[in-house]
Amino acid sequence: MDWIPQGTLEAFGLYLARTSALVVAAPLLGTGTGFAAWRIALIVAVSFLLYSASGAPLPTNPAPLEYGVLVLREVLIGLFLAFVLHTVVVAVRVAGESIGTEMGFNMASQIDPVSNVQTPVITQFYEIFFFLGLLAVDGHHLLLRALERSFERAPIGEIAFSADASWLALSIFQQMFVAGLTIAAPVLILLVLTSILIGLLTRMVPQINVMDIGFTARIAVGFVALLVFSPFLAPSLESLYSALMNGLDRAIDALVV
Repeated sequence: MDWIPQGTLEAFGLYLARTSALVVAAPLLGTGTGFAAWRIALIVAVSFLLYSASGAPLPTNPAPLEYGVLVLREVLIGLFLAFVLHTVVVAVRVAGESIGTEMGFNMASQIDPVSNVQTPVITQFYEIFFFLGLLAVDGHHLLLRALERSFERAPIGEIAFSADASWLALSIFQQMFVAGLTIAAPVLILLVLTSILIGLLTRMVPQINVMDIGFTARIAVGFVALLVFSPFLAPSLESLYSALMNGLDRAIDALVV
């Protein structure tokens, strides 16, 4: 191993740490995909390409404790970039959960492979369209390019982490939560009006079975509303993709100490 410059393996290990944190935590690349072998190959291949393009050996040989802190910093940076994508997915989940709850579809839940929790069918419907559209606009390339830029803005071998990252994460999460409610608002308004009409109808005709009629009516109105407002889904997803690009740019800028 004398032909390998001193500090090369340590530097490549830091590249592996940041890349693996992003790939494993990002829902589009790692979480819920199930097959682990391709993720390992992807991590090694991306780390090797990034290190070959812009990497350099560490100038000094760090002590084990110091190197462990450096690895922890790289993992936090990778998780921070993956968190940006998770916050955008939150908008989709908030919209689907809100509509599914109002339609009464929470009783028909399935295991979401991304979060490993039970989610309504409407939520998975929105998530499928979101990820298909994200792949269509090369969203996976956006993540990898953000990873490459992060090594330029926050080089390896430094024990430093920007305090602006936590405030940025909170800001993006708040914006995406509001965006999810905005996406679901048209359907939610119709479902709420339907619930009010059913309540008035049961007051006028007490003999009506409110559970039977209400459940059927909310599902029917919900599906009709989803069909009627489906043309507005594409502009909403485009705004989410723009928010993802903007969030990644802001995240990379926040890494600079």
